Amino acid sequence: MAKYVLSVPDISCNHCKMRISKALEEIGEKDFEVSVEEKKVTINTGNIDKVIKKLEEIDYPVASTTTL
Repeated sequence: MAKYVLSVPDISCNHCKMRISKALEEIGEKDFEVSVEEKKVTINTGNIDKVIKKLEEIDYPVASTTTL
């Protein structure tokens, strides 16, 4: 498992936050935080590619990824 910060510029409101949270939970992710203010998702995961793909599927493309 590694910790990542994903920049997701299309996050704009709490509805976005709820939609992203639901999508991540659907693929088994539990340890994450979605920030509307900072337009980012911080997540501990063993499969970052799966996370990025899921976000793209729900129309929230990731602009950049940073490993912490």
